Amino acid sequence: MLSGAGEAFMQIRTRPVAAHDEASWRALWAGYLAFYQTDLPPDVTDLTWRRLLDAAEPVHCLVAEADGAIWGIVNYVFHRATWTASSYCYLEDLFTAPEARGRGVGRALIEAVYAAAQAAGATRVYWLTHESNATARQLYDAVAENAGFIQYRKTIAS
Repeated sequence: MLSGAGEAFMQIRTRPVAAHDEASWRALWAGYLAFYQTDLPPDVTDLTWRRLLDAAEPVHCLVAEADGAIWGIVNYVFHRATWTASSYCYLEDLFTAPEARGRGVGRALIEAVYAAAQAAGATRVYWLTHESNATARQLYDAVAENAGFIQYRKTIAS
């Protein structure tokens, strides 16, 4: 149940995304992209959705729901690592509905990824966020260690 302002978000259930969650996932995905001021071609979003439902893919999604509504999503990827014999888990995308923020949805999703990573034998979960994302960083500082790395990137034309 989504409580009033300043109250905790109660009865959060996390679970793997299912085909019937598509409309909710797409709405939250659009919010996530808007937050980061990013536009993706529709075919990329369609491909991402198909990958999330494909058991053969290393890309996964969990949703957080309460009272029959989905309040948040987290997309994550398992991959091999060069610093360990085990795999790592990259928490790629995390987004909660604005009205659910500060009520435990983000924390529940992160904890669910930790559990999925442990079950899969991964020895590390890591993620990136923009330095200006102060609200999310308060949560991240509480649930993980800031390793202090700076990201560099170069877009390669296909």
